[in-house]
Amino acid sequence: MIAVNEDERIEKRIIMEKELRIIISGGGTGGHIFPAVSIANAIIELRPDAKILFVGAEGRMEMQRVPDAGYKIIGLPIAGFDRKHLWKNVSVLIKLMRSQSPSLKTCPNVRV
Repeated sequence: MIAVNEDERIEKRIIMEKELRIIISGGGTGGHIFPAVSIANAIIELRPDAKILFVGAEGRMEMQRVPDAGYKIIGLPIAGFDRKHLWKNVSVLIKLMRSQSPSLKTCPNVRV
């Protein structure tokens, strides 16, 4: 029993020594942004050394609110689907294709 507890302590120490890098994505409304910032704050409380990067949509609310909370954010040219006017989704598909390159460049640097 003592050996198991010691192994668990060693495992937890090894995990805590590894660099923690997290990407948080989502936004558009306060209902998504503020809970995401709260989660980031809770992570920082547990692991002050954690590196947190937010990814959001260019020109949306998160591009102001996230830096105001003290976190770095990368904006991508992306938009949500328009469920009322389906023909407008052509521009969404174009934005989706344009956002792939910047997002692929971001992820290898973060090494999640």
